[in-house]
Amino acid sequence: MTGPVAPPDPSDVARDVARALEEDLGSGDVTAALLPDTGDTAYLLCKEAAVVCGRPWFDACHRALDPDVAIDWHVAEGDRVEPGTVLANLQGRSRALVSAERASLNFLQTLMATATETARHVQAVAGTGTRILDTRKTIPGLRVAQKYAVRVGGGHNHRMGLYDQVMLKENHIRAAGSLPAAIHAARTLHPGLPLIVEVESLDELRQALRTGCDRILIDDFPPDTRREAVRIARSAPYGGAIPLEASGGMELDDLHAVAEDGVDFISIGGLTKHVRAIDLSLKLGRPPG
Repeated sequence: MTGPVAPPDPSDVARDVARALEEDLGSGDVTAALLPDTGDTAYLLCKEAAVVCGRPWFDACHRALDPDVAIDWHVAEGDRVEPGTVLANLQGRSRALVSAERASLNFLQTLMATATETARHVQAVAGTGTRILDTRKTIPGLRVAQKYAVRVGGGHNHRMGLYDQVMLKENHIRAAGSLPAAIHAARTLHPGLPLIVEVESLDELRQALRTGCDRILIDDFPPDTRREAVRIARSAPYGGAIPLEASGGMELDDLHAVAEDGVDFISIGGLTKHVRAIDLSLKLGRPPG
């Protein structure tokens, strides 16, 4: 993690957790009801290398079912851990511990996966000055959580949704009649919002630079064309005032070369949509040894 990340809004966490517990518990955990409802302990084990992320959601799941549960974390958000690390110890009611297990692990395994994947991409461009951005390609209902995980992994957030930035893409430009017309409409209707313009050619790049916006997305540009786009954007009369964002099929092994071409940002949908859950388990009792 590159620095402290502001904690998520508790109301966002509570909303996510309420929805998750409702779908899992329904009318009640019929299997947990077979257990004696006595005090017990549990430990949270991480079975692979990962970046820790999702503690607020994990905690909220358990406290929703047992407000008195004690959760002793041994790691902080953003810490890198190795296989076999005990992340936390819990002490609470046995039924609540097992009933909250799946929902709490679902959040943690997904958010740790997002943070871990992001950290890999951030490391790939280290030293270049290029920043890694996420996209709106998130798991439905978990956008706030996954974008928080991107920040924990050292990445940066693109727009949160369709309401906080104007982003003109091919269909918007076609419907408006031209790129300058689309930019004019955006500036007229939403003068206070950031404006991002996606271009598909060097000619469109020049139009966007002349008309003005806050960032230009060069999508699926071949390497030679991408380097020429950087040269144009940084030369007179533009002088690099409008940053460039590269996107489109970016593979991890290629990121450093793309960053060295001089783009300011690389946006990657795979940070949130191609994640593989981190292998975690919550076991009753105390950890071996």
